[in-house]
Amino acid sequence: MKKILWLALNAKFSHTSLAVRYLRQTAAEMQLKSSILELTINNYLPDILSEIYSYRPDILGIGCYIWNIELVKQLLPSVRKVLPDTIIICGGPEVSYEIADFMVENPTVDFVVAGEAEETIKELLELTVKQGGINGNRILLYEPTSPGLSYRKADGAIHEGRAVTLVHSDAPNELRVPFAYVHEEMADIKEKILYYETSRGCPFSCAYCLSCATRGVRYRPYDEIKDELDFFIRHDVRQIKFVDRTFNSSKDHYLPIINYIGTLPESCRTNFHFEIAADYLDSETISLLQSMPRGRVQLEIGIQTTNPQVLKLISRVNHWTDICHNIRLLQRNHNIHIHTDLIIGLPGEDMASFGRSFNALYSLHTDMLQLGFLKFLKGSSMMKLVDEYQYEYMNIGPYEVLSNSVMDYGQLRWLHIFEQVFELYYNAGRCLKSSQFVIENLFAGDAFGFYSRFTDYWEKLGNHRWAIAAKQLYKYLWDFFVSLADTGIAAEQFENCHTIMDNLLRFDALTADSGQNRPEFLRWNKEKFQEQTGAFWRDRLKSGRGASTVLDGFQFTNWRALNKEYHIEFFDVVMEPDLAEQTKYTRRRQVLLFIYHQRIFERCVDITESFEE
Repeated sequence: MKKILWLALNAKFSHTSLAVRYLRQTAAEMQLKSSILELTINNYLPDILSEIYSYRPDILGIGCYIWNIELVKQLLPSVRKVLPDTIIICGGPEVSYEIADFMVENPTVDFVVAGEAEETIKELLELTVKQGGINGNRILLYEPTSPGLSYRKADGAIHEGRAVTLVHSDAPNELRVPFAYVHEEMADIKEKILYYETSRGCPFSCAYCLSCATRGVRYRPYDEIKDELDFFIRHDVRQIKFVDRTFNSSKDHYLPIINYIGTLPESCRTNFHFEIAADYLDSETISLLQSMPRGRVQLEIGIQTTNPQVLKLISRVNHWTDICHNIRLLQRNHNIHIHTDLIIGLPGEDMASFGRSFNALYSLHTDMLQLGFLKFLKGSSMMKLVDEYQYEYMNIGPYEVLSNSVMDYGQLRWLHIFEQVFELYYNAGRCLKSSQFVIENLFAGDAFGFYSRFTDYWEKLGNHRWAIAAKQLYKYLWDFFVSLADTGIAAEQFENCHTIMDNLLRFDALTADSGQNRPEFLRWNKEKFQEQTGAFWRDRLKSGRGASTVLDGFQFTNWRALNKEYHIEFFDVVMEPDLAEQTKYTRRRQVLLFIYHQRIFERCVDITESFEE
């Protein structure tokens, strides 16, 4: 029996590969046993080669994506040297277009499977494994029928296939693929991100996305989906990330799934991540999402730009008023993590336009605002706009934009530093209140102006060149804030800002990074109020192992454990409960109890009354 190995080189250790699992299960349907090997692009190339060799595969299939294609190209010659007789198959979006060029440049590759691979790989395995239809030079002895298969002929010529889509004539709107996961692997991967799909295709044709190359959407039956979700829940997985391009493209499809997720018990820890079009949600769906337990659902909402002219150029429509309205409704109960996206480098989007898009989306204060840089994917419609908009981009993966007719390389380089600063602060959940205070009071609400000025300050210090410890980030923001004193603010007003900023930074430090960072330059009041704090706990905790009269379910064991899970802080400014938005800064003493569960910030409780004289 031939040994078959499917190789995935993932972007991160926490990721898993859906594709190699589909191929493993496709082979299993043919009564063929195969193995999967998951490594990352951060693995040392000789170590990757060693791991592959340990399997001694007769057939090696490699998934090729934008994040790993350059590593794959480096790996292939060495694989051929140590495994001279192994049949090498490449598949994935990075080899589904310009296939002949890829096979000429990489002569070690025997076959390329383009597009959706499940049916094409069946024929290839049938010919090479079951029928022995391949000679000693790894050349097929029979003419395959699948249009998705590219291969080398006996005379050295390359037969170039094309990317295929699985459409069944008897059910053109149905997606038929095997369930990708098996019981035996779940204990090892349940803490990772598990990818899953209930549909393929997209109703939209955005120019920057490969979905523009296919038409229509195919859906899997609900009964199958429910059984598979049950499988994940039984195995207590941490997160299921749906890879459906637009999950809410059909209400008949998505609503039963959302309904089912909403009925799961409170004890279910699984998080379900969906990519949606927020402007296509209706009131029934929003109401259902609002009722979900906290952390049950995570939504990714691609905005890309708010500029109507740019949207038209990339064949995209955003109903901005509906998007804002629906996102605010979804935020109402603070139970859903909302992740939004902008793309930098779109045609016609200069720095001023991007700043407006940034400010418009920032004003919604979603949990994450991810800034991505335009990439030129083979097979996407963006390739048709290269000449007209004078694009220059990297000619190796990830094919990222370098310049265009309205943004030069210097501006895009600066935006990379801007994105770095924004990731370290806003997207990491750090300094939310303090940053917002500076934006409102010193930049007239202009978030892009604040982060732009902060980016200039950051670059001048050279911080973009090295890793910065989380604890240091508070001091850098404070020093930047102090540097703004020469912006015309009256001395007495700035002194008042100092006091407010110190309070906000202390609150921010206690709510981010599990409260583990306590920058020394801030006015922590542990020693000043140590006696009052000790009296608070002594008055409310019974002796020995008794339960607290303040906190339901807390069992006192010792003071060390208590200090890990609770912290009392005294403030001179009243803190509003929302972590990001605070519009008033009332000067009055407030005492807050910060509560942590398993070293993660959970909530804070106002206990000011307990300290009133």
